[in-house]
Amino acid sequence: MSRIKEFLIGKPLSSADEGHQRLSRVIALPVFGSDAISSTAYATDEILVVLLLQAGIGAAAFTKLIPLAIVVCVLMAIVVTSYRQTINAYPSGGGAYIVSRENLGVTPSLVAGASLLVDYILTVAVSVAGGVLAIRTATGFDTKWTVPICLICVFVMTVMNLRGVKESGAAFAGPTYFYIVMLIALIVTGLWRIFVQHIGPIPTSMLSAEAREIAAGGKSLGLMMLLRAFSSGAVALSGVEAVSNGVPAFRKPESRNASVTLMWMGGILGSCFLGVSILAAHLKPFRGESDGNGLGLMAQYLYNGKGVLFWMTMIATFSILILAANTAYADFPRLASIIARDGFLPRQFFNRGARLVFSNGVLFLATIASALIIAFRGDISKLIPLYAFGVFTGFTLSQTGMVRHHRREKQPGWRIGMTVNAIGAATTGLIAVIVVVSKFTEGAWIPAILIPFTMFGFRQIRRHYARGRSVVTVAPGYWPQRETHTMVVLVGGINKGVLHGIQYAKSLNPDRILAVTVASDDEDRQRIEKQWADYKVPIDLHTIYSPYRELTAPVLRFLDDLDERHADDIITVVIPEFVTSWRTQWLHNGSAFALKARLLHRPHTAVVSVPIHMGTTEAEIEPMERI
Repeated sequence: MSRIKEFLIGKPLSSADEGHQRLSRVIALPVFGSDAISSTAYATDEILVVLLLQAGIGAAAFTKLIPLAIVVCVLMAIVVTSYRQTINAYPSGGGAYIVSRENLGVTPSLVAGASLLVDYILTVAVSVAGGVLAIRTATGFDTKWTVPICLICVFVMTVMNLRGVKESGAAFAGPTYFYIVMLIALIVTGLWRIFVQHIGPIPTSMLSAEAREIAAGGKSLGLMMLLRAFSSGAVALSGVEAVSNGVPAFRKPESRNASVTLMWMGGILGSCFLGVSILAAHLKPFRGESDGNGLGLMAQYLYNGKGVLFWMTMIATFSILILAANTAYADFPRLASIIARDGFLPRQFFNRGARLVFSNGVLFLATIASALIIAFRGDISKLIPLYAFGVFTGFTLSQTGMVRHHRREKQPGWRIGMTVNAIGAATTGLIAVIVVVSKFTEGAWIPAILIPFTMFGFRQIRRHYARGRSVVTVAPGYWPQRETHTMVVLVGGINKGVLHGIQYAKSLNPDRILAVTVASDDEDRQRIEKQWADYKVPIDLHTIYSPYRELTAPVLRFLDDLDERHADDIITVVIPEFVTSWRTQWLHNGSAFALKARLLHRPHTAVVSVPIHMGTTEAEIEPMERI
């Protein structure tokens, strides 16, 4: 297992190497910005899904597209500006969780933390599903392969991130920049052909029968559908907060490098999202639920078929959508470690692995995201409604916390900053409400319930750790009183393991020592008692009858009887057991393991295993006897 682990994730890194694992701006952009940048591949589509498939307004959908995109871009500018302030005010990372904890209190911080963790899990599921959809658009493979391909992608991403943040960032930088170049090339080509060559919309001959039927829709657009379309397009903001959560991962000066990276990301995201929306408004890429994504349809039309540029665009789109999950892999473990440090998550999330990454967080993220992909069959349109609520809840709390921060600190320019944050908080809060109301039946109810449930889990974990501290905390001058000590050696017959166990128990000079055996009938009892007499074992043997051939329950009852007779005793149960290689360990019945698991929860009871390794020679046993 060690060799397999080293092959997959590499050799362990020393803690002293942590500084060398920090990221430059060029590498940090794909690490923390791939999620946000990737949304340009599907955010426009999600607006059209609502307007065309759900509202059924036909060609009129494209007249609403650019105004909605502009509003989203304005909101994006506000959010980016807000998080730039967060980076400078809280350079230790943690984003909305830390801002809420410091300015709003524990409960809002738990809401923010739960929202972000749920958001990152959904980021992996949505990104991978979107990437596989892009490939299906280009190749037309059967939908039955969607889930297996998604799971393979999650596995590869997990292994790469277990190798280290810097190494995974370097590996994923190329595909991210390749997508940016290909997307800009598509937008420039499209704008040239639309406004200079004056090409028309995608001809109906390129559309499927389902898409032509959708194009013929003529229903009127209600306010609720318009708001739903806006909230779907606002998923373009997903991932904007990632940089603020990972500030400590940047090279020094951390805040400066993180702020610049955030501005780069915001500029690329806003311009590309608006550019794709302008192309879609003019080209009218009608599509049915099984037709793939709109970006692929526009690329096929603008590049005159499925040529080299089309395939380069599709490969780039597939890559960025898959790699968008890398943002979640970078931020989820880091945020989970901060929450674990505060005592609201298991301490295992705070531990770094062999490659200086929070490995437990990476593995947990991959497991839950894979379960979501299986449950929703890799359908991005079913996953998106789950996605947006957590995003905007985190945005709202972060910006509300920054309003309180500005009012308290009153640093230069605080009024302008507070105004920007207040507008952002009100807007993103409204979007969160719109998402949960308008998409409640489509799945938005799941995060609306999951986030409070996660908060409940946070508090239970914190309560457990508080109880644990109260149990082990000692007052000044405390010292435990001396207690008598009884050693109980479990035996099943005379063998080297039993004799070594008895010798070990005697070497500790306990107040009492006795041997206990469990017999299912008189024949068993007589056999063991005869062996005891033949070997002249110098301690008392107690036999427990177990006609139903149980082991654990009779031993526990015997120990309870000892407690009644010697109330102040500490009982040490000595279990001789054979230890063999992993290839043959399964040949043994494992009764010792089951008994130790039960005894672990028994008060005033210690358990000692005396291992006898199969294959041990007499020469090896003699030093053991002397010890």
